[in-house]
This record gives sequence, C-alpha cells and structure tokens, in this order.
Amino acid sequence: MAGSALHPVVLVVATTVVLLAAAPRGGEAITCSQVYGDLISCVGYLQGGPIKQQCCSGIKSLIAAARTTQDRRTACGCIKTAAAGLSGIDYGRVSQLPGQCGISVSYKISPNVDCSKIN
Repeated sequence: MAGSALHPVVLVVATTVVLLAAAPRGGEAITCSQVYGDLISCVGYLQGGPIKQQCCSGIKSLIAAARTTQDRRTACGCIKTAAAGLSGIDYGRVSQLPGQCGISVSYKISPNVDCSKIN
C-alpha cells in the first residue's frame, strides 16, 4: 500500500521537526494533513535514497507552522498515530536528516518521544 511507507517516516521526521519549533505565533492550528504534506518528500531519503531539496523545504515549512506548544504536540500526535506498529525506516538516516537540511538539534531524535512533554 503506497500510504504505508509514509507513516513511519512521518513519525520520525515530524518528531524532529516539532521539537525544533519554539517561538509563539498566532494563526490557524496545524493539521495532520499539513504535517504529512510537508514531510512526504523525505520518505525516499529515510529509506536509503538521496535527499531531496523538497524534503528540507518541507521540514522548514513545518517548523514555521508548528510554532506553539500545542501545534508541536498536535504534529507529534499525528505522526505517532499514523506510524503505530509500522517499521522499515533507517533510523540512522533519521538522525542524519537535520544535518542534511542544515538544521541542528541538541537532543536525540527518537520515535518513542512522549508528545505530551514537548514544549
């Protein structure tokens, strides 16, 4: 099924992304559709292919959108719900993704993140 490959990728990438955004903002709340749309182009990289500029652009777009604590928690929850029980992602590549996109993070990226603890 074509959609199945997206879910574990989205879990890890969105977990990374939602943890990156910190500044408060006004505007509409983030949606699961937005999260998936921003991250779908990262699937190939996380399965062993080359990184695409669209992947990094999507991550940066999601960072810009997920600016409040609630947005970050919502995005994280979307990802965990979609990815529950799925596998097949190269988690080593997941850890490399922020650096590949010129984004630095000071914490371990994990699919086991507790979304309720995201600030």
